[in-house]
Amino acid sequence: MPCLNEAETIEVCIRKALGYLERSGVAGEVLIADNGSTDGSQAIAEGLGARVVPIPEKGYGSALIGGIAAARGRYVIMGDADDSYDFSALDPFVAKLREGYQLVMGNRFRGGIAPGAMPPLHRYLGNPVLSGIGALFFKPGVRDFHCGLRGFDREAILGLGLRTAGMEFASEMVVKACLQRLRIVEVPTTLSKDGRSRPPHLRSWHDGWRHLRFLLIFSPKWLFLYPGVVLLGVGLLASLVLLFGPVEIGSVGFDVSTMIYAAAASVVGFQAVLFALLTKTYAEHEGFLPAGPRFRAISDKLTLERGLLTGLGIFLLGLVVAVVQVIRWRDVGFGGLDARQAVRVAVPAALGLMIGFQTMMSSMFVGILSIPTRAGSNPVAPQADPADEAVLVAPGTVAAPDADGDAVAVPAPTEPAARP
Repeated sequence: MPCLNEAETIEVCIRKALGYLERSGVAGEVLIADNGSTDGSQAIAEGLGARVVPIPEKGYGSALIGGIAAARGRYVIMGDADDSYDFSALDPFVAKLREGYQLVMGNRFRGGIAPGAMPPLHRYLGNPVLSGIGALFFKPGVRDFHCGLRGFDREAILGLGLRTAGMEFASEMVVKACLQRLRIVEVPTTLSKDGRSRPPHLRSWHDGWRHLRFLLIFSPKWLFLYPGVVLLGVGLLASLVLLFGPVEIGSVGFDVSTMIYAAAASVVGFQAVLFALLTKTYAEHEGFLPAGPRFRAISDKLTLERGLLTGLGIFLLGLVVAVVQVIRWRDVGFGGLDARQAVRVAVPAALGLMIGFQTMMSSMFVGILSIPTRAGSNPVAPQADPADEAVLVAPGTVAAPDADGDAVAVPAPTEPAARP
């Protein structure tokens, strides 16, 4: 149980948990991950027989990471120490863990939410929206993405490398468990009104945004790729159609001004697609995201050399169009040109130059990100001169510079006799 000034409720939570252990015959302990309580919560917990582990780094996630690392059992049940979760009814969690599931999530909407236990903003907007986004992005098979009562295999969760310090830790655990394909299941649980007289630690909009931000960052497909493909496709299609002249749909006309905006959408969309590629490459290289077979097959074909050649080809195509336009301008004595026709030529030229340059630079960046490294290696460490090594290891001598600055062997100084 993470704890920060929970003196009002920690006793009842510990008694429920200890009572469950005694009735069920499960061998276990109650561990309190204290995050700097100043109201005597530690003394209450220790007096009831719980083990208190101080966690100096502040934050909900920090407290839980420290508590999980300090736990001694094979399985861990985590839950808030505010008496909102029923620690006396853990049989569904334990049963699923014994069946081999590695993460067992509680579902408060299936088990029942007591009146006043969850603010309407959380119940009807925050949780459904965030859980829906999480289900869409990662398909965990659970409907309550942020339930605080959950059980898991300790070693499996430690292997995920969880690191977020705040409330988004709840999302990180589920997201990384999905990405690593852990066995996940959901069981009904209840949510009661907490027994505290003070406001909760949770800040609705602030913590809700942190959850959403984490979900987006760990899904480059939805953050970059899909929006980028839509923008790129619509922008290129509109630019191509308007290249041959204005288009009217009903009473609405589209001309070169629309073409400029379409070209801008193409550039933004293409940049978003490149961001998806760069993010995925970096995340896989650093181990944040697992290497997918489809992306690996694509990245194997998108080599640095192919990217450079493709980008150079697009760039040169745009340059040729631009040169042709300059020649036409010269033919009229560098005077006035028909504005609409000039824009129709300038837009594809500029588009080719920008996309070609982006492709070449991004290919170089992907090449940098893909450089294989060896743990503990330092490829730029200076190598010692063999002669210097001989001087350094000569018995009875030490290295010292001569008049030219070269290392030479000199007799080692003798140690003074030790005083009695």
